[in-house]
Amino acid sequence: MTAALDAERARYWIDRWDRQQEYYMPDREQRFEVIGDIVAELAGRDDPLIVDLGVGPGTLSARLLRRFPEASIVGVDADPLLLGLADLALGSDRFRTVFADLRVDGWLDELGLERAPDAFVSTTALHWMNRKPLRALIGVCADVLRPGGLFIDGDHLYEGPVGPRLDELAKALTTRRAQRRGAQELEDWAAWWAAVEQAPELADLVRRRDGGFEHTVRDRPTVHDYVAFARAAGFSEAGPVWQYGDDRIVVGIR
Repeated sequence: MTAALDAERARYWIDRWDRQQEYYMPDREQRFEVIGDIVAELAGRDDPLIVDLGVGPGTLSARLLRRFPEASIVGVDADPLLLGLADLALGSDRFRTVFADLRVDGWLDELGLERAPDAFVSTTALHWMNRKPLRALIGVCADVLRPGGLFIDGDHLYEGPVGPRLDELAKALTTRRAQRRGAQELEDWAAWWAAVEQAPELADLVRRRDGGFEHTVRDRPTVHDYVAFARAAGFSEAGPVWQYGDDRIVVGIR
C-alpha cells in the first residue's frame, strides 16, 4: 500500500532531510540553538514576528516555534516541494508559507505582513545567492525591520580571496568533525533527492518543482560582504557571532 502524504509522512521526509543536512553540518543543531539564543536575547518581545528566508521544509522554523510558544513565523521559499512538506508538518495559525523567489524584486510584498517583523532569519539558504541580489535582499530587510530588529544568517560563509588558506582550513575542520560523528554513513543531498523523486506520495510535489530551484552561483558573497552589505543598508551593527569550521552565523542589528 502506498503511503499517503499527510503530516506524519511529511515529518518522515523532513527527519530524513535533517539527517542528510548533518552530512554537511555536524554542528547544525548548535547553530539552530544559537539562532534561538540571539532571538531570545535581542528580539525584545515574547511574541516576535519572524520571517524565515529560504524556509525549505521548515526545520529552523520548527525549532523556533517550539522555543517561542507565542511567536509567529512566515516562511518564504521558491521550492514548492519543500514548502509543501513544511505546510503539512507545521501549518497553523502561527506558521504559514509563501512561494516567492528572494532574488526577484517584490518578494516582500508577497508575504502580506501585518506589522514590521522583529527578525529575518535564515539557515543554509542564502549561499545560493550572488552578491548583487544578496545586497538587495539585505537592503529590503533593513528597510522593513523595526528599530532594533534582527537579520540572522547561519550558513557556510567564507573569507574569499583574502583568506584562501583559512577557508581550506575551515572546510577541513568541518570535514574532520563530521567524520568523527560518522557523517560518512548518512544519506547525502543527492541521495535524499533521488529518494524523493521515487516516492509515490511525493509525485505531485515533484511535478510542481518543474526543474527545481536554480543553484548556480557565479559571484559568491564572502562573510565580509554580508557584514558590509548590512552596514551599508543601515544596520547599526553587524558581524559574525559564532563559527565552527566553515559554519558561521552573522547578525545585523537594526
